[in-house]
Amino acid sequence: MQIAQIRIARPTNQLDEVVRFYCEGLGLRKIGSFEGHAGYDGVMIGLPGFDYHLEFTQHINGSPCPAPTKDNLLVFYLPNLEIIKEMTNRLNAMGYKSVLPENPYWDELGITFEDPDGWRIVLMNSNGIHG
Repeated sequence: MQIAQIRIARPTNQLDEVVRFYCEGLGLRKIGSFEGHAGYDGVMIGLPGFDYHLEFTQHINGSPCPAPTKDNLLVFYLPNLEIIKEMTNRLNAMGYKSVLPENPYWDELGITFEDPDGWRIVLMNSNGIHG
């Protein structure tokens, strides 16, 4: 099976702030966007050259999307601790403070933040898994 691309999509009522969190705070890039498509605006965020990205959409009539649990996570594996420190400093300067993860495993080598909608991300000091 060959998959061409993977997109993780979710709605928000705070599109501009979510884009700021992921782009300014985490250093991801806006790789695409659209406006006014059947009442939706959207932004695709990721890293150029990779076949996976995030999409955030907002409907003109509102797009509430509360985070389901504190253990729904988007994990960023970053082997360079200095990059994690830089990202943490940027997020702190933007007013985002780290939170304790529900699962203590993520606290061993990682730091957890909540995005503007309360969805959690983990900056994990690890190479991740390679299969």
